[in-house]
Amino acid sequence: MKEEKGNIFTVFDEIMSRSEKEQTLQQKARVIWLTGLSGSGKTTIAKGLERALYDEGYFTKLLDGDNVRAGINNNLSFSAEDRVENIRRISEVAKLFVEGGIITIASFVSPTNDLRNMARDIIGEDDFILVHVNTPLEVCEKRDVKGLYAKARLGEIPNFTGISAPFDTPIQPAITVSTENQSIKDSVDFVMSALQEYLNLPSN
Repeated sequence: MKEEKGNIFTVFDEIMSRSEKEQTLQQKARVIWLTGLSGSGKTTIAKGLERALYDEGYFTKLLDGDNVRAGINNNLSFSAEDRVENIRRISEVAKLFVEGGIITIASFVSPTNDLRNMARDIIGEDDFILVHVNTPLEVCEKRDVKGLYAKARLGEIPNFTGISAPFDTPIQPAITVSTENQSIKDSVDFVMSALQEYLNLPSN
C-alpha cells in the first residue's frame, strides 16, 4: 500500500529514474537558461539551439514567454510579485523536464541576479547552464521588433527592463554570447560549441 500523507500519495519511489530516461534518450539532461534584454536575440538563439540539437539527434523542450504566458502562467500579470512567480513556475517546470531526461532550453529576460539564483536553486546547480545573451541596450532598442521599447519610452509600459527597470549583468555566466556583430548562425554555433562540455556533445 502506498504511504499516504493527508490526501497526497507519495509515488517518488515508484517513478522511473532520470538516469534510465537519459540512457534511453542517449543524452545528458540540463537546463540551458538564456537571459538578456528584450531584443537581444535570446529566443532566436534558443530556436536555433533547439533545431541544432534536434538535427544531432537530441530530444529537447523550448520554454519562452510566448508558450508559458499562453498556458501555465496565463493568470499572471507583470507586477513585481507575479514576475517572481513567473520565473518560479518556469523553473519548476524546467526541473520536471530535466528529471524526464530532456534537454530544456529556457529563454527569459529574468533581469535580476536574484531571479536567476532562484531558478538555479530550484533546478539545481549542476543542471543549470546560464547563457548571457550580451547585447547592448542601444542595439536592442534599434531592433525593437515588437515595438516595446518605443512604448516604454512613452511611458506606456511601466517597469520595462532596460528603460524603467534594471537589468543586472549576470555574475559568472557559464556562457556569454554577443549578437551585436555576428550572425544568428554564428551565435548559435558559438553556444553549441560552448555547450559540448556541459552536455557531453561530440566535438565537430
